[in-house]
Amino acid sequence: MEKTQRRCWLGAPDPLMEAYHDTEWGVPAHDDGRHFEFLILEGAQAGLSWRTVLQRRDGYRRAFAGFDPEKVARFTPARVEKLLAYTGIIRNRAKVTSAVGNARAFLEVQREFGSFDAFIWKFVGGKVRVNAWKSLREIPAQTPESEALSKELVRRGFRFVGPTIVYSHMQACGLVNDHLVSCSRHRELAALARHGGGRAPARGRRP
Repeated sequence: MEKTQRRCWLGAPDPLMEAYHDTEWGVPAHDDGRHFEFLILEGAQAGLSWRTVLQRRDGYRRAFAGFDPEKVARFTPARVEKLLAYTGIIRNRAKVTSAVGNARAFLEVQREFGSFDAFIWKFVGGKVRVNAWKSLREIPAQTPESEALSKELVRRGFRFVGPTIVYSHMQACGLVNDHLVSCSRHRELAALARHGGGRAPARGRRP
């Protein structure tokens, strides 16, 4: 990103957050592995900063079997106890056990819809919702879409999926483009969406 271009997130220089903003945040995701990764990471963030979670991302990858839901779904209570002693993640029992339960619920969604991706994108009509915010204050913490998705995930047995956490997932995985209009990433990702890069695969098609 050129130095003259503005990022959405201003403040002190932060290479970790800047790299995440410039290359990941808001890029449309159609990979179930990425969706599962962000379900774990967003749930872990609850009550904490996103930077705190990003600093431990590699630790989470090691602890949660490379974010493989089939492997995580088989974690035993003994495995959970080992995770709670591992300093590479946020050692919160409720968050760790919810990740295991969410893996099992995630597999059920895959069996029903063919992929988690096919399920989640239907909440935005199958294509990126491109917003046009001019300031960070305008960006909502949750939306009717995230409330509907949260309610459905809870019904299916997911935990740590409140509407605010779910909206963060939608932002991170590009179901919505919440980059500010002054940010070059807004233009880049809006162009991607216009050319079909933000359109979800057909129902039942595995990524």
